[in-house]
Amino acid sequence: MKKNLNVNTILCLSGASFLVVMLASMSAGTGIKSSKRWAAVSADSTGITLVKNTNGPTLGYSASSGVKILTVDGLAFKDLNKNGKLDKYEDWRLPVDERAKDLASKMSVDQIAGLMLYSIHQAIPGLAGPFGKGTYNGKFFKDGGIDPSWVTDQQKDFLIKDNLRHVLVTTVQSPEVAAKWNNNVQALVEGAGLGIPANNSSDPRHSAFSGVEYTAGAGGKISQWPDQLGLAATFDPDVIQQFGSIAAMEYRALGITTALSPQIDLGSEPRWVRINGTFGDDPQLDADMARAYIDGFQTSTGSSEITEGWGYHSVNAMMKHWPGGGPEEGGRDAHYAYGKYAVYPGNNFDEHLVSFVDGGLKLSGKTKMVSAVMPYYTISYGRDVKNKENDGNSYSKYLITDLLRKKYGFDGVVCTDWLVTADEAKTPDVFLGGKSWGMEDKTIAERHYKILMAGVDQFGGNNDAAPVMEAYKMGIKEHGEAFMRARFEQSAVRLLKNIFRVGLFENPYLDVEVSKQTVGNPGFMTAGYNAQLKSIVMLKNQANVLPLQKGKTVYVPKKYTPASKSIFGDVSAEKYEDAVNPELLKKYFTVTDDPSKADYAIVFVSSPNGGAGFDLDETKKGGNGYQPITLQYDTYTATEARPHSIAAGDPTEPGVTNRTYKDKSIRASNYQDLKTIRETKAAMKGKPVIVAMSLSKPAVPAEFEKDANAIITSFGVQNQAILDILTGVAEPSGLLPFQMPANMQTVELQDEDISHDMLCYTDAAGHTYDFGFGMNWKGVIHDTRTEKYADRIAKPIISINGNTATITSPTAGTKVYYTTNGVTPAFVDENEYSKPFTISKGITIKAIAKKYGVDNSSIVYYEVRK
Repeated sequence: MKKNLNVNTILCLSGASFLVVMLASMSAGTGIKSSKRWAAVSADSTGITLVKNTNGPTLGYSASSGVKILTVDGLAFKDLNKNGKLDKYEDWRLPVDERAKDLASKMSVDQIAGLMLYSIHQAIPGLAGPFGKGTYNGKFFKDGGIDPSWVTDQQKDFLIKDNLRHVLVTTVQSPEVAAKWNNNVQALVEGAGLGIPANNSSDPRHSAFSGVEYTAGAGGKISQWPDQLGLAATFDPDVIQQFGSIAAMEYRALGITTALSPQIDLGSEPRWVRINGTFGDDPQLDADMARAYIDGFQTSTGSSEITEGWGYHSVNAMMKHWPGGGPEEGGRDAHYAYGKYAVYPGNNFDEHLVSFVDGGLKLSGKTKMVSAVMPYYTISYGRDVKNKENDGNSYSKYLITDLLRKKYGFDGVVCTDWLVTADEAKTPDVFLGGKSWGMEDKTIAERHYKILMAGVDQFGGNNDAAPVMEAYKMGIKEHGEAFMRARFEQSAVRLLKNIFRVGLFENPYLDVEVSKQTVGNPGFMTAGYNAQLKSIVMLKNQANVLPLQKGKTVYVPKKYTPASKSIFGDVSAEKYEDAVNPELLKKYFTVTDDPSKADYAIVFVSSPNGGAGFDLDETKKGGNGYQPITLQYDTYTATEARPHSIAAGDPTEPGVTNRTYKDKSIRASNYQDLKTIRETKAAMKGKPVIVAMSLSKPAVPAEFEKDANAIITSFGVQNQAILDILTGVAEPSGLLPFQMPANMQTVELQDEDISHDMLCYTDAAGHTYDFGFGMNWKGVIHDTRTEKYADRIAKPIISINGNTATITSPTAGTKVYYTTNGVTPAFVDENEYSKPFTISKGITIKAIAKKYGVDNSSIVYYEVRK
């Protein structure tokens, strides 16, 4: 039979023979005759049978699970607990909330503890390495003779023994293998206990691969989109919602029903390594993009909808990282002990909540609110105004219960980030160690208990139910068993609702052929490629050198990749390689290795790789180990750094009470990129040089802008998309989702928690590379997008009359904050402008306008010289 690729078929496994079999009409367990309104499709080769209800859902079950079909009121239901009668949780006619509460009441404490677990990373097939290792009857997949879709020994163990039902899927060999693995997992758990399906999940998996060529009408492994910063650079929520809808269909075809995304931290700290996964540094853009992303992932429409916007195309979104992981002190990341603190020197906590509160919790679609939230590893230093605790966010009852749940009304799932309950490593620079920040001296069970009492439901990266059960016993001692049973059921209901909403209890199985034809289909590939084109930002186009004429002769120097070490300790040597696939490049230009013969040069570089902010070797020489993180290529010395860090302290570094890196120096590991630009400029002897920079965070353009006739920036796109822009196949339309700093001094002086507070670079043409800047063939872009986002809060105006300064804000409802001592004005009473003030020669006035709970303007500098 011909496959019907209507999107609603993605979840419905079509039987191999499609022979309709009419089964007995007796109502199972009731003895009541009824007019039967369902039919079964005979089992396929794997033993999966479909049961089609008239005007109701299609059920799927595996012969190996032992599940039978009940007929009640002429309709078919799955007898998941095999008790011969229809329980409320098995009745698909009832509201999700009622079904979830019924099932939670039937679950043992052990089963609920398992539901609270979220597995460590699982590759399909299993890996032989130390992280997420998988074996098959004791053998590794690489040993041969193993079907890649089989369930590993470890997966069987945590699914059955520990009752785990939330699996984090990483790499998959193919959509076919992923679909078959999903079916094997679902058949396994369907036959266990109460028949609760697996809720498989994924981190973002739609990144573009630079060397892969896009061909119109061709499919691929999965649709390829720009990085999240690139999605933000479109400044178009419609593009993001389209991505969410397409990604959700591809996820469902892979058996994935929860997305561990979007990452909606406010990217206020430009040195933070994870800013590349955010929507940039503006809270209103972040909120609109978050809302569109989640609406796209969670919303099912038409025949795919079950109820209230949820259905067979829906994927639960887990927004992260509450309450914002962006303001990392010095830009260091909280995966490591050296980056455990988020700080708020600008008193700007409110803007970090905007993307969550006005985005994820206020959707436009029928699902109304994001289904899950993940706090970050960070200690949000000094933010707990109630209990005065400085523990990791998942341990904070103030942040989880008082703010997220009570103040902002979220009653969905809260899941910790991975390994927050595990013991930390012996040194502060280990990625794979535990991240129990603030609770390092507690036992693993005590950490679980603290998290449960904070209002969290689930433990990321924990396959073992034992510490959850220990936490339950601790709760009994403190509160009594009735309290703890109710607390466990509360979390169980939240977790189960996310499984019921997407239809998994009725049919968790996939049609492998439909999955193969859905993931990476030509229409999805085209949509992703078009988004890549829309995300590319042109910063400079001197004398309209772009677009380039196809067929011209170009020189493209080799691209340098520095030596590196992976999180597993694997070392990669430095290398030079083709910046672009030569065969792809030849479709656009005549290529030469001799600059003297070239009409143009195109230099492909990456943003400066400025370090992680810590060097263990320095501690062995008596230092504290802390280093600056640089956004420039050449050597930077942190003369303007804080002499004393805001926060410090970790058991792995006893005696370190100051994490300053003042007066220390660093040079980017890919400094060669700057040398390549300069060498190419010299070699071209005045002929045009175009720089194509892949940005993962802001960079200081002052080092290279003068050597480039044109600058194109991108955020995780295929090289082909860059070539299409360079040659005018498409016109650039992207806008900067963050500021590009004038120098490292302004980076050092900005406050980690305030956006738009750097002095931005201004090029030779007078163009300032501020948030929202971008160019097309006509010049600087001014459109509805820049009006809505870049110009929302206008810069304050500083007027000088003699020795008196006056500051005004053109935007109604704002307050203006200023300083005259050179520091960024924190949003505190003593900095609030109220009346004209006296000035003196040599001072620098810095001013920012702020609208609370909304946004702040870019910073304004005024140097008093007379």
